[in-house]
Amino acid sequence: MQSHARGHLVYAASGVLAVHTERGTSIVPANRAAWTPAGFTHHHRAHGDTDMRIVFLAPSLARLIPDHPAVFLASDLAREVMLALTGPRNYDPAAPGYSRSARSRLLRVLVDELREAPEQPLHLPEPRDDRLRAVARMLRESPADNATLAELGRTIGASARTLSRLFHNELGMTFYEWRTQLRVHHALVLLAEGHDTTHTASACGWANPSSFITAFTTIIGTTPGRYRSR
Repeated sequence: MQSHARGHLVYAASGVLAVHTERGTSIVPANRAAWTPAGFTHHHRAHGDTDMRIVFLAPSLARLIPDHPAVFLASDLAREVMLALTGPRNYDPAAPGYSRSARSRLLRVLVDELREAPEQPLHLPEPRDDRLRAVARMLRESPADNATLAELGRTIGASARTLSRLFHNELGMTFYEWRTQLRVHHALVLLAEGHDTTHTASACGWANPSSFITAFTTIIGTTPGRYRSR
């Protein structure tokens, strides 16, 4: 666990990253960038063969993007800027380095690109209520569990109506949306570790590969097969 005086972006040039903060977990597949504002206690976890890049932003630039953890779709330009800012010029004495003014211009371009990019539904908020935390813990331990909210509620001693209200009021999403996002997070990890679509669909609780492909494509923007091949 760590925190920084400056906010930072993490980018997976390959593989999958997870960024954990007290607010929840952001999953960072290829072509996404996760933002963690200054002062947030966090840790990173890599899944698969991951090339992790980190870019810190000064407060004057950080104030232009959200003050909460978020995931953005990285445009082609944003991706190239992040790779340039974290490439050999920054640590190899033999490579010609960027001047301070050049780095400032590149960072401004990067922030401008992120301001135009929509936030991605890849941040899974962390419950605070003890009842929701118990449900979340069960689902994380068994992503394939297809128990209904009423069945989960009976296990922890809460009604489905109460849990549904808590999901909406505290996390800003329905139980179905939260569980689907959790399953897609788990699917990204399994795909990064080399599992195929059929195994991943079953391990994450989908009844068949086609329903998994539909849910995955809706959130990630490409099919599991295409994502895995990239």
